[in-house]
Amino acid sequence: MKRAVSSPDAPKAVGPYSSGLRAGQLLFLSGQIPLDPHSGSLVAGDITSQARQVLRNIGALLDADDLSYASVVRTTVFLADMNDFAAMNDVYREFFAEPYPARTTVQAARLPRDARIEIDVIAIHE
Repeated sequence: MKRAVSSPDAPKAVGPYSSGLRAGQLLFLSGQIPLDPHSGSLVAGDITSQARQVLRNIGALLDADDLSYASVVRTTVFLADMNDFAAMNDVYREFFAEPYPARTTVQAARLPRDARIEIDVIAIHE
């Protein structure tokens, strides 16, 4: 059984996909970019402010399915510029604690709306 997961505190999906999809004990979150959930506008600023907004959006979707950052087992981080890696890591540590989720980080040629960062997540209900 699967069901869509959304939150008024996270941006709405802008295409034919779900922001989150619960399948059994797993929650799959589509890539989140730094959109303000109320205005739908890209959050301006450096990687630090954009990463914080992405992770707040992820937190809202996790909360909508009664999960937390501690429930996250896997993330994929897409950066527009790998030179932002260290600053992204500093923000990432504000939201995740040990044991950290497994993670892959890649530089993408271009992200939606020319965002500097996008993160997707897999979380588990235990």
